[in-house]
Amino acid sequence: MKKYIKYIVLSTVFILLTHQATAQTSKYKCMLQMSNYVGEGAYIVVSLINPKGQYEKTLYVMGDDKKWYKDLKEWFKFYNKKKKVDAKTGASVAGGDRSVTIFEIEDSKWNSGYKIRFESAVENQKYHVTDAEIELNSTTAMDKVEGKGYIRFVKLSKM
Repeated sequence: MKKYIKYIVLSTVFILLTHQATAQTSKYKCMLQMSNYVGEGAYIVVSLINPKGQYEKTLYVMGDDKKWYKDLKEWFKFYNKKKKVDAKTGASVAGGDRSVTIFEIEDSKWNSGYKIRFESAVENQKYHVTDAEIELNSTTAMDKVEGKGYIRFVKLSKM
């Protein structure tokens, strides 16, 4: 009987701690407008970057053929350690196209130095490690951010 009570108490404590450790997240709609470049569809990775400038999490991948992931050189180093994508994947995005995606971001990442990085690559063309980047702060994060390569602009909105 004592073992049974001990098991119930430990299970309850574990459940409570697990529940408290679960981070609060919010959903964001991301509208991405591509520039009018000529060539194949762009592979774009949307990553959460920590305050030290390191990849922390993949939020979204646009391009579902894994053989092209290596062209996203900096992100691929991060991906290659885990060999799995911890995000949704979708089709690559061609020049002039628009893409709307939804992803979740932990509320604790806001106003603490985190960024969302949009990394892009097109077959046989230039690679952009930081095509666009959004600082997760409540002042400017919902502003339209201009891209530096294949991305014309990106805009976040809270759902």
